[in-house]
Amino acid sequence: MTQAAATRNPMPWLIIIAGSLIAVLTFGPRSAMGFFQLPMLADTGWDRSTFGLAMAIQNLSWGLGQPIFGALADKYGTGRMLALSGLLYAAGLILMSTGASVTALHVGGGVLVGLAVAAGSFGVILSAFARNVTPQQRSFAFGIGTAAGSAGMFLFAPLSQGLISAYGWSDSLVIMAVLMLIVPLLAYPLRGNASSGTQSQAEFKQTVGEALREAFAHRSYLLLVSGFFVCGFQVAFITAHFPAYLGDIGIEASYAVIAMALIGFFNIIGSLAAGVIGQRYSKPYFLAYIYIARSIAVTAFLLLPQSPLSVIVFAIVMGLLWLSTVPPTNALVAIMFGTRHLGMLGGVVFLSHQVGSFLGVWMGGFLYDRFGSYDPVWWLGVALGVFAAIVHWPIREKPVERPLVAAQPA
Repeated sequence: MTQAAATRNPMPWLIIIAGSLIAVLTFGPRSAMGFFQLPMLADTGWDRSTFGLAMAIQNLSWGLGQPIFGALADKYGTGRMLALSGLLYAAGLILMSTGASVTALHVGGGVLVGLAVAAGSFGVILSAFARNVTPQQRSFAFGIGTAAGSAGMFLFAPLSQGLISAYGWSDSLVIMAVLMLIVPLLAYPLRGNASSGTQSQAEFKQTVGEALREAFAHRSYLLLVSGFFVCGFQVAFITAHFPAYLGDIGIEASYAVIAMALIGFFNIIGSLAAGVIGQRYSKPYFLAYIYIARSIAVTAFLLLPQSPLSVIVFAIVMGLLWLSTVPPTNALVAIMFGTRHLGMLGGVVFLSHQVGSFLGVWMGGFLYDRFGSYDPVWWLGVALGVFAAIVHWPIREKPVERPLVAAQPA
């Protein structure tokens, strides 16, 4: 973009900063859930399948809620959905903190936290960004928002472990619940809906049903949906089970904190880089390379001698690749269909991601209890990475063809 164009279309920094801070808060606690597994199970006597199912329900609730909250944000305003997210998050963490029953764990840490993340996740926040930046700024803005979620992971990994050490797992969840009440205060600058923002007047007008029918008839969109399933499977499994896995292979617990913090930190770099790269090069090819790189990284980690050093190297590599899929994926949806229904259509893509997350988290616990090892899930993730690379390759990075619109006079 030229200097003159940049002057005419400055970045809406208030919206981007407020949305990014919300991403820090909504992504942080859920990414740190793995640190609560062992202390909670030690106190309650539950097994890993019980905790794994709660986290799987959380991811599935996030996925099911994402297109719904995205559509509601498109119609009634992003700010309202984000405010609701903070309230649901606080309620879910408090219920989870009681440890009163498996039902409380599954409803609080599973359903309520999952719906809270859906209402305040990337799909909702980035759609607000897309409505207020130019197409030339879009990928970079998405990179900033995604990097903020990564920063949440980086900050909440040591914060969660420190709180657990000082106050125990239950009080730590209450403290994080109080932090979630900041989200409604930050939501005000993002109060617009699909009819507001600098890009709204250029958008093609469709009903929700028309937008869904158009998307599900579009081959590239279906390929994008199927490929994003793999991203969810891979990252959710690691988020929920990596700390416990390191304990199983004899790595000190402190390295779990270091690893998750490193993933979060390098995730920031990877997300920002993905925003820049996606603005300049083919997004489908870039996504294919990311998935191939993930499979190579996991294969090397499993086959080479495992040590604290290998954990650190693995965390750095995975951090660079962790959420680098989000900016190009959301940008592709915006390119294909515009921003009018981006919250909903991006939410459908995230639903696929969260179905993968559900299976990754649940299968991690189930197969561990059955076989006493996480290895089957690791290798399944490697195979799925290859599959994702294959399906992203033929995606076409261009707007959907709308002959009737093209035929209208300017």
